[in-house]
Amino acid sequence: MRIAMSGVSGFVGSYLSKRFVENNHEIVAITRHTLADESALLATLKGCDAIINLAGANISERWSQAHKKAMISSRIDTTRAIVNALNSMQYPPKILISTSAVGIYENAKSHDESSNEFDEGFLGKLAHSWEEEAKKAKGARIVIFRFGVVLGKNGGALKQMLPIFKLGLGGVLGDGNQGFSWIHIEDLYRAYNLVLKEEKYEGVYNLTAPEPVTNKEFTKAIGKALHRPTFLPVPPFILKLKFGEGANILLQGSKVYPKRLIDSGFSFLYSKINLALEAIVNQKE
Repeated sequence: MRIAMSGVSGFVGSYLSKRFVENNHEIVAITRHTLADESALLATLKGCDAIINLAGANISERWSQAHKKAMISSRIDTTRAIVNALNSMQYPPKILISTSAVGIYENAKSHDESSNEFDEGFLGKLAHSWEEEAKKAKGARIVIFRFGVVLGKNGGALKQMLPIFKLGLGGVLGDGNQGFSWIHIEDLYRAYNLVLKEEKYEGVYNLTAPEPVTNKEFTKAIGKALHRPTFLPVPPFILKLKFGEGANILLQGSKVYPKRLIDSGFSFLYSKINLALEAIVNQKE
């Protein structure tokens, strides 16, 4: 299968690329330069069987007005360019897999894909707009994956967190009761692989493990996996000083369940946070 992919150099994109190539698929990168040139984008997509859209500026930085604009542009404008190109093709790729986030859901509640209780803040509205752009694709099967926190060895949240926890300086964020919806990156790859192969998959899917936890439970599991104490809580004002409005993604959260994947028969390798973290911590470089 020939797969066009945006965000190929990121944490998730590089992992997916590696795993797909290992399984004899070809990855064609959709670069920023390509996105800015309609003819180049069309040439990139020509002959591809699928598009995986992963582009998006990092949300774990301070949300200045400039960074908010980058977050919007990297998601909305990128998706719009890809969809417009796809819609103009006589023989478009058969499937578009676009990205969203569980931040679309209202905080402090439990959700599956049937939930229509959406967050009214910046991140929720951004995720909703991102999905709406993807839904404008015609002539292709559309799958939208709402990511939880992706856990893996060489990137994402754990890359920043593990060095702190290894020093015994990690701790609960705020009161620790906020929901933490997560997924091991290998299960994420397996979900992508499944929907590429089987045409019955279409629409929105939560890409989260079936057993979400609280931040307090997540923190305890990291400490246990590393054999380190986790008794130093991080006060909310510290996070707000560092991240500004972006601190809300650390201090708030919901428990999100992958009902549609489970109902389809998908089986997770890592459904429990302690097993996922132990596997990651013990994974060889």
